Amino acid sequence: MKGAFTLAAVIGLVIVLAVLIFSAAYTVNETEQAIITQFGEPVGDPITTPGLHFKIPFIQDVNYIDKRILEWDGAPSEMPDKQKDYIIVNTFARWRISDPLVYFLRLKVENRAQSRLEDILGSETRNTIARHTLTEVVRTTKDRVPTTDETLDKATTGEVGILSPISRGRTLLEQDIYEQSKPKLAEFGIELLDFRFKRINYRETVQEKIFSRMISERLQIAEHFRSEGEGEGARIIGNKERDLKKIESEAYKEVEEIRGKADAKATEIYASAYNQSPEALEFYEFLKTMETYKDILAGDSTIVLSTNSDLFKFLKNVEPPSSSPSPSPPAPRKKASP
Repeated sequence: MKGAFTLAAVIGLVIVLAVLIFSAAYTVNETEQAIITQFGEPVGDPITTPGLHFKIPFIQDVNYIDKRILEWDGAPSEMPDKQKDYIIVNTFARWRISDPLVYFLRLKVENRAQSRLEDILGSETRNTIARHTLTEVVRTTKDRVPTTDETLDKATTGEVGILSPISRGRTLLEQDIYEQSKPKLAEFGIELLDFRFKRINYRETVQEKIFSRMISERLQIAEHFRSEGEGEGARIIGNKERDLKKIESEAYKEVEEIRGKADAKATEIYASAYNQSPEALEFYEFLKTMETYKDILAGDSTIVLSTNSDLFKFLKNVEPPSSSPSPSPPAPRKKASP
């Protein structure tokens, strides 16, 4: 009986010791750090070394805090720039818990840390945007030279393709927000690692004005190119007409020269053919005169010639056709006597 009681006491003691050891032991992961609290108040230094650790059971609690790099993604926010144009700015940042004890005392949970990041980074962003124009926020560096077309410069008043001068640029503005926000977040045990603009855009009402201005500029450029094209087209057509007339005139001149040479050659051949005897020459002259008569006396033409004209000499020798006597009427037939 006494032995059984002793065995039960030993087993109970072992169980109690196991529960105590289990309650006292805890592990810290490589991505975590721990704060030990006793009745809600931190005790000792933060545990940043991964591995097995011990605490006072039932009295102390373990509060785990993330040790990794965390992200903050700000919601798109509408804010005015220096020119009082409202733009929508979307930002993001990377941060981590550098002082877990301060972080635990001031914030404790990540949701409150995200809210504090929203307040501080959002406030510094609005202050920075309000001091600069959209050009400063969008462009990366003041040394950027855009690629332009000389024809565009001629087509416009000189505003298209030319960037407005800036003093700082987006990279330096991000650095300003980072430097102004970092000491404020350090008071909460947060180390700000990086801050960037994700997206910057006009709000809808301003976008319509911007798009209208862009359309107007492009229409101006298109009209300039169209007028240049029409002028170039008229010049090409004028050159074509000039070249065509030049070619036609030269061709006509060449045709007439060839025709004149051919007529001269034909006349020479005719002359050599009909110049062999006086009779042949006279016959040639007669044929040519007849051809001339055919050309000038065709149709209902009326011509007045001198009787001494060489053209009239063949007409003077033409005898009119002899008139034949008209036939006499037949004699009346005599009646027969009864």
